[in-house]
Amino acid sequence: MVQPAGDDGTRDGRAPEDGQPRPDGPRRKLGKAVKGATAAQAAKAVKATQRTAKKAAAKKGTAKNGTAKNGTAKKAAGTTAKKATPKATPKAPAAAPRETRTARAAGAAKAAVQSVKSVKAAKREAARAPLLRTTDRLVLPPHPALHIPDTKVALSTASVYPASTAVAFELAAKLGYDGVEVMVWNDPVSQDIDALRRLSDHHRLPILAVHAPCLLITQRVWTTDPWTKLVRARAAAEKLGASAVVVHPPFRWQRQYAREFVEGINRMAGETDVRFAVENMYPWRYRDREMLAYAPGWDVTEEEYRHFTIDLSHAATSRIDALEMVERMGDRLAHIHLADGSGSGKDEHLIPGRGKQPCAELLEHLARTGFDGHVVLEVNTRRSASPAEREADLVEALAFTRLHLATPSRVR
Repeated sequence: MVQPAGDDGTRDGRAPEDGQPRPDGPRRKLGKAVKGATAAQAAKAVKATQRTAKKAAAKKGTAKNGTAKNGTAKKAAGTTAKKATPKATPKAPAAAPRETRTARAAGAAKAAVQSVKSVKAAKREAARAPLLRTTDRLVLPPHPALHIPDTKVALSTASVYPASTAVAFELAAKLGYDGVEVMVWNDPVSQDIDALRRLSDHHRLPILAVHAPCLLITQRVWTTDPWTKLVRARAAAEKLGASAVVVHPPFRWQRQYAREFVEGINRMAGETDVRFAVENMYPWRYRDREMLAYAPGWDVTEEEYRHFTIDLSHAATSRIDALEMVERMGDRLAHIHLADGSGSGKDEHLIPGRGKQPCAELLEHLARTGFDGHVVLEVNTRRSASPAEREADLVEALAFTRLHLATPSRVR
């Protein structure tokens, strides 16, 4: 930023070579008036200089503070006049040269940067350490008193949004997930069956489910026709070896699609071995207002669908008892979207264990009842401060799931 010029033409009245204030304009004029003058002429010159100094100080105070009190202006004027008098008080010790002060400031700044770098490096190292040999550590050893079901734990590619589908495959393989659920969205790779197959083969990671493009942001993905979207999702699942297609109920403004949805989705389910698992949603809320955005409704247990997906974050947003919904779904529960929520009006998708949903109880229930579907971690990591923090969150989610899927064996 360019500093304003002082009365003597320097910037801010400072001398660049020694950092000391240069004499202002009135003081230089006083020196010329006093030199070679009589005592009376000198006294007259001093008084004139004092008046000029008072006016300058008052003007400066007004510009700085908006309004200057008389006492403050007089004090400033008196101080300036005193400095302008030939018999001035002894000067204060000179400040350190500019080079010295600059070097000192540069040294302090360098030390601060090094300190910040060392702290960040320590945090990165601490976050990286738990990721070593993740698969070995998260797979619980066999034990006669412990029942570990064959349920596969997958990572939804939506969990790394806005990162790409390829990043999700890489992380799922690195962290020890059993597979991947592909969210078909605006990423071209998520829409390309051949590209998905190459990712699956490269990382030796199966694609366990396909999430049809039925979000607001995917209204134009593949096509604008909702039934064509479902046909293509089914074809993708069959070609990629996935056992489930996750689909949301229609939006209310999709009137024709909504009227035919229940019958049409059951008809399509009867034409394939792939399960069309319809996902529970929630009412949209804004302050005290509630909008029913889905048809026939967000509570999918009110309709006769063949298979269901339960999403615990959606259950939190709709403020219902998730375990009661699971009980209503019964043996038609085919797919789990595991995430937590606090019950706010937002669809949060928190790491399991960080909200108020019965994530642990649900997993234990699945282990006891012989659940034959997949558990998919669909969490929000957009607030992660770094890739290392995102990995740590996904490791925590996987560890939580594996731990609570293991239950004590019943003694017979």
